[in-house]
Amino acid sequence: MEQKPPLPPFDEHTAAQKVRMAEDAWNSRDPDRVVQVYTEDTRWRNRSEFPQGRAAVHAFLQRKWARELDYRLIKELWAWHDNRIAVRFAYEWHDDSGNWFRSYGNENWEFNEAGLMMRRFASINDLPIADSERLFHWPLGRRPDDHPGLSELGL
Repeated sequence: MEQKPPLPPFDEHTAAQKVRMAEDAWNSRDPDRVVQVYTEDTRWRNRSEFPQGRAAVHAFLQRKWARELDYRLIKELWAWHDNRIAVRFAYEWHDDSGNWFRSYGNENWEFNEAGLMMRRFASINDLPIADSERLFHWPLGRRPDDHPGLSELGL
């Protein structure tokens, strides 16, 4: 069976590591990369969509990043226990008309023994922001290690 360390049961260090790895993958905006950490039969809730399985998640991510341009994400560990992790996050993006948004949310993750995510439940709200209100200015891709996280930014 394919493994995606760190493996459960999680402690604070391994849970935080798993969160940062997820952030890095999502900031790549590469659906092929992102889906590799989910089980073949993964179950999601993302806003009002309920994709099931890697193929459906891949299609979802393609649609997402075609719409949410210049996407930059920060995730932060909220809580963990055994094979579950709770995350809070914010990301900034703009639509094809140049309107900027900051999307805030929470995710609940559940992993199998191989470290693959079986379930991802996300609740997300979008806030329109002016370009001058943007806080995530690093070049597209991985957030630099010295860039502040959500708590440091007051989010």
